[in-house]
Amino acid sequence: MKQRIRKHFFAGASGNRIAADIGGYEDASAIVLLHGGGQTRHSWGQAQLDLIEAGYHVTSMDARGHGESDWVNADEYSLQHQVDDLRTVVAALGKRPALVGASMGGVVSLVACGDDADLASALVLVDVAPRLELDGVAKIRNFMQANLDGFATLDEASEAVAAYNPSRPRPRDPGGLRKNLRQRSDGRWYWHWDPKMFADKPHTPLSHMQDRMLHAAGQIQIPTMLVRGKQSDVVSPAAVEELRERMSHLEYADIEGAGHMIAGDRNDAFNSAILSFLSRHLSAGVRAADIDSPRSSSQA
Repeated sequence: MKQRIRKHFFAGASGNRIAADIGGYEDASAIVLLHGGGQTRHSWGQAQLDLIEAGYHVTSMDARGHGESDWVNADEYSLQHQVDDLRTVVAALGKRPALVGASMGGVVSLVACGDDADLASALVLVDVAPRLELDGVAKIRNFMQANLDGFATLDEASEAVAAYNPSRPRPRDPGGLRKNLRQRSDGRWYWHWDPKMFADKPHTPLSHMQDRMLHAAGQIQIPTMLVRGKQSDVVSPAAVEELRERMSHLEYADIEGAGHMIAGDRNDAFNSAILSFLSRHLSAGVRAADIDSPRSSSQA
């Protein structure tokens, strides 16, 4: 039976609204999905469905300034503000979830877990580690800062995405980009993220962010997995080894045929890796076989 997913708005740490998609049964083990910079909660589409089908209660949230979440003041896009948003979402859920964070979402999840040992039950880092490759990070930032004047058509936006990730097959229909763009009254299409994130105002320097991540890694005792794209330009094999030195319990999966955007490049292999990890460390609570049972009525 296909599970219903509903949209919900959480209160963020600054009084901002955090948009999320929630699905599964409330008495099941919880999972929170955090996307990367420039993405939205929809980047987890198939992963969320597969996790729900496996019996978990899954929340996929838009970070502040992304997707349908509120835009905030330019000085409220720091790492700490995002960590505080995550803490408010977890508090609202009322139980310790497993956190699955990609890129920016992984940074937030790692730091949050390092700050609070009781925040989460397990952690999955998706192509992110305390040591980041500067060229790969710059590529992401440059993409997000480009085309701030928007696009005349969805095809133009599709061309920009294809230029950023030429190895991924280009979709025949660019209509899928509608979830990542906003059409304004001038008829042009603009990326969903707030350009004020790149305003010339104080933000967490990359070196300070990496220091916080490295310190957090040494504090975390919960089950943790790193999933890396084998062709990643953001996380190197050396970075993986450095993280392993800090986290002796770290589990690791290297996904062949995937770059930094693992879930988009090899969704099947990615989902298989995280489902295997979660099944060993979490009790789902309600399994897929129970979904059609007339006794199952606690659906979110």
